Amino acid sequence: MAVSGGVNPAILNMPSYPDLQMLRSLARDQLVHLLESLPGKKDLVIDPELMRPLDRIAGAILLKQHGVDRIFKLEQGKLQVGAQQRIYLVRPRMTTMKFIADHVNFDKQESRARKYKIIFVPRKLHVCEMILEKEGVYGDVTLEEFHLDLIPLDVDILSLELPGFFPAYFMDGDLTWVHTVAKSLVNLQNLFGAIPNIYGQGRCAKMVEELMKTLQEQQGGTKSTVKSEIGNLILLDRDVDYVTTLCSPVTYEGLLDEIFGIRSGFCEFDKEVTGSDKPTRLLLNYEDKIYEEIRNRHFSHVFSYLSSKARELQAGYDKRHNLDSVGAMKSFVANDLKGLKQQHKSLTIHIGASETIMKKKIAMDFEKQMKTEHNLLEGVDLKDSYNYIEELICRQYLINIPLKLLCLLSLTQSGLPPKDYKFFKTMFLQSHGYEHMLNFFKLKKLGLYVEQQAISESNIIVDKMASLQKKSAFKVVSKKLALIPRIEEYDLKVPRDMGYVFSGAYIPLSCRLVEEVLSRGGWQGLEDITKVLPGSNFVSLKAKSAKGKAGSGSSGQDSSSAKVVLVYFLGGCTFAEIAALRLLGLLKGYRFLIATTAIINGNSLIESIVSNVDKF
Repeated sequence: MAVSGGVNPAILNMPSYPDLQMLRSLARDQLVHLLESLPGKKDLVIDPELMRPLDRIAGAILLKQHGVDRIFKLEQGKLQVGAQQRIYLVRPRMTTMKFIADHVNFDKQESRARKYKIIFVPRKLHVCEMILEKEGVYGDVTLEEFHLDLIPLDVDILSLELPGFFPAYFMDGDLTWVHTVAKSLVNLQNLFGAIPNIYGQGRCAKMVEELMKTLQEQQGGTKSTVKSEIGNLILLDRDVDYVTTLCSPVTYEGLLDEIFGIRSGFCEFDKEVTGSDKPTRLLLNYEDKIYEEIRNRHFSHVFSYLSSKARELQAGYDKRHNLDSVGAMKSFVANDLKGLKQQHKSLTIHIGASETIMKKKIAMDFEKQMKTEHNLLEGVDLKDSYNYIEELICRQYLINIPLKLLCLLSLTQSGLPPKDYKFFKTMFLQSHGYEHMLNFFKLKKLGLYVEQQAISESNIIVDKMASLQKKSAFKVVSKKLALIPRIEEYDLKVPRDMGYVFSGAYIPLSCRLVEEVLSRGGWQGLEDITKVLPGSNFVSLKAKSAKGKAGSGSSGQDSSSAKVVLVYFLGGCTFAEIAALRLLGLLKGYRFLIATTAIINGNSLIESIVSNVDKF
C-alpha cells in the first residue's frame, strides 16, 4: 500500500492473508460439474447480472472446454437459434422465470425438441418453481443449484456481487438474501476454520449471526479440524453508516469507481482514456503493480507517482542502448522487455484515466461539491450549503448529486425542519417532475431524507427531550468518536488517520466502529453511541480478542489469526471504507479482509433507490 511511513512496528509481524483463491477454485469445480451433468454440446444463457461475476470464476475458454457451444445473454423475447441442449444460469427471480418459460413455450410451438436445465445462483426458490408450473413448463426443465456466494475480487476483498441486496432488505424488507450471507460465512469457516470472536451492529447483522449458527448446527455443529485463520468477524448493517456512502471519495480507486464504474473488479475505459475506438476492459487488482501502488493514494498525489514511474520505465527501455553482446540482448528481451511493455500499457491507461477524472471533476464543479459536503459534516455554513443545493436543483443538474446532498443534509441534522423539508421537496418535484414523489417516499422510508418531528403541545417536555436527542444524534456520534479530525496541517501523502479518504474532513463511522470494537474487545464503553445507531449490537467471544482480552471461552486461537479481521458489510461497502481499513491495518498491525454484499458508491446507492436517475 502506498500510504506508509511512521507505521506501527507490529506490521513487521503481520500474518499473511488467507488464500481466498480457494473459493474461486471450488466455485469453478462446481460449475464444471454442473456443465458436465448435461453431456455433449450445449448453449449457455446467462443472466446479465451474472456476466461479470462469472468472468471472475470461469472464462470463455473453460466453458468451451466443457461443451458450451454458444453463449447468450438472457433477454425477453424469442431465442430460436442454438443447440439441442440449453443451460440457463440465472438469479432466482420471477421475471427471469417468465423469460425462460417464454423461450420453452416458443420452442414447443415450433415443434423444436430441446433439453433444458436451469441452474439457480446461489439457490432455487419455491416461487420460481411455482412460476414455471403456472407457465406449463415445469416438466420440461431440470433444476439445479450453483452455490456461488463470496467471490474473491482481490487478495483482501470478497463480494457476493448482489447489488440488489440493499433495496431488497432495507427498503422492501425482503429476507431472501439473508440466507445467502449466512451460508457464505458457514462456507468460509469450513475452509478457514471457525471464527472465535464475532461482533455485530444492526438488525440484519443479528439475523445473519443467528442463521449462521443454525446452519452450522444443521451440518453437525461448529467444531472443525481446520485451524482457524480468521480471528475476528465484524458484521455491520449499511444503515448504521449512510453518511460515508454519500460522501465523495478522493482516493484514486474511489474516483475510478465514481467516474467509470468498477464492476466485479473490471473497469471499462473508452476512447477518451485509451485513444482507441474499441473500449478497453482492465482487471483492477494486486496483479497490476502500478494500480496497487496508487489505488489507495489521495488523488492529489497520484500524478507525481505516475510521473516518476514513467521516468523509471524510460530508464528501463534505455538499457537496451548499453547492451554489448547478443547474450545480454537475449536476456533483456526474455526477462525485462515483456514486463516493461505490460507496465507501459498499464501506465498509459492510468495516466489517461487520471486526466479524464480531472476533466470530469472540473465539469462537475467537484471542489464546490466537496466543500458543501464538508460543511454539512461539520454543521457550519449551512446557508451556503442550502443555496448550493437549491442551485443544483434549479439547474436541473444530474439528479443523483442534489439528492445525495439532500440526504447528507438530513442525516447530519437528524432531519430537516418541516418548512425546509417541504421547500426542497417541492422545488425538486417542480424541477424534475412529480413522478419523483415515489422516490421521496422511498428515501423517507429508509431514513435518508426525513423531516424533524414537531413538538407536541400535550407532552411538550417528553417530546422536546426526544427531539433534542434525535437532533443531536450525528453530532453525538461524531464528537464522541472524533470523526472530524482537528488537524491544521493534514498530511495527505503520508496519512496518520483514516480521514485522508475524505481529504481529512471526516473519518468513516463504520471504520471507526471497527477500530473501537477491536481495541475494546467489544461494545463496552460505546453505549452512548450504539443507542443512537439503528438496530442492536451483540458479541460472541470464544477466544482472546485482537487486543488480548479474554472472551467467554478458549479455542486455542493462534496469535497470528487474532490479528486477522473479517469485516462484513451488509448492504454494500465503498472503496473509501476499503482504503480506510487498509490504512488502519498498517497503523495497528491488523490484516483486514473486507466482505460485502456488493461494492457501492453514493451514485449507485441513490440509483438503487430512485428510478429514472441520470448517469454520468
